[in-house]
Amino acid sequence: MRMIDIIEKKRDKKALSKKEIAFAIEGYVKERIPDYQMSSLLMAIYFNGMTDDEATALTEAILKSGKIMDLSAIEGTIVDKHSTGGVGDKTTLVLGPLVASCGAKVAKLSGRGLGHTGGTLDKLESIAGFNISLSTEAFVDQVNKINIAVAGQTSELAPADKLLYALRDVTGTVPSIPLIASSIMSKKLASGADVIVLDVKIGEGAFMKTLEDARTLSKLMVKIGENFGKKVIAFITDMSEPLGYAIGNKLEVLEAVRTLQGNGPSDLQVLCTEIGSYLVHHAGITDSLKEARKMIEKRISSLEASDTFKALIEAQGGKIPDLNDYIHTEGIIAVKSEYAGYVERLNALDIGLAAMRLGAGRETKEDTIDQDVGIVLNKKVGDKVEKDEVLAYVYNNKEDITEEIKTILNAFTITESIVEKKPLIIEIIE
Repeated sequence: MRMIDIIEKKRDKKALSKKEIAFAIEGYVKERIPDYQMSSLLMAIYFNGMTDDEATALTEAILKSGKIMDLSAIEGTIVDKHSTGGVGDKTTLVLGPLVASCGAKVAKLSGRGLGHTGGTLDKLESIAGFNISLSTEAFVDQVNKINIAVAGQTSELAPADKLLYALRDVTGTVPSIPLIASSIMSKKLASGADVIVLDVKIGEGAFMKTLEDARTLSKLMVKIGENFGKKVIAFITDMSEPLGYAIGNKLEVLEAVRTLQGNGPSDLQVLCTEIGSYLVHHAGITDSLKEARKMIEKRISSLEASDTFKALIEAQGGKIPDLNDYIHTEGIIAVKSEYAGYVERLNALDIGLAAMRLGAGRETKEDTIDQDVGIVLNKKVGDKVEKDEVLAYVYNNKEDITEEIKTILNAFTITESIVEKKPLIIEIIE
């Protein structure tokens, strides 16, 4: 078998066999196949796509390039959730403890953020002492004890994915649905969960820009999961405006805590309740989604979900923060509206970029995050605004944030007409 033959076959719009895909991935990981040949194959896939069987074979090849976590010692059905990313997305911080408090086993491997704000690990590490480096034994033991553990992904899981993504990033082949699907699903399958809910976001602040692309990606990932004997559900959710009000690591932890106490923003609470209902129900804890929803609402009102989050922090060496003395910045600046009317549009990408430039995110992997800075919105789409009323608060440690304030102001479009709020959850695919 030769790599050139595989490249030409995909170039000519023919389906690759499972053996050909395995040969290419294994050869690349073992450095028998050079970057320029793998780049050619990736570009051929970008232009010509893949069948569901090809995408499944690619997922399997990436999955088999490394270790698969052995979570068989965990007692019960293991659940996991993955988001394709967005602005203000602190869902895991709420959803994990919420589902765990209902009795589901949450074994969550997360990553760091590159872009608007930090990833789940960055947010958790803003809590003093929180340890994200757990051995498999400690990880499993913790899940059995308190139903939840959140740790960093190891380099041993799906190493081919890291190599391929680095190459895709510099060859313009990142936005390919089969390549995205195989990347996400190989890591989720390597993590060992039985039930996986995918939160596929669309809009200006998300990777997927259209409903059609989001639906295609979701259906493919659900199909791949099915082919591996896993229960996978995909939520397509709106990310045209930020999720919740807080953007920035400590600010998002604070909002997550308030949500677990029943005082969070309605969009975040609705999303976590709905995704959580599917995870709890498919974990076999309830006979129906309706029962699962009631259970989740009860866990919030009783503060059991909040207590589970505290247990997670303590189990991983963290110190439960004093919420009144958690965030430290040089100043908080109010960004005020220049017009009266209604918020017609709130560009999530612009808000995310402003937060990143304040120091809440990374432009490169080497950048250091400032855990305290960020943006707290005061108005969102559909809200009425008076002239000189506050649109957002900027938590800042920089001397000059003129450009960031300008970006935030430009993110808001104010109109004279009443604006209806759009639904957050657009579609659920099983």
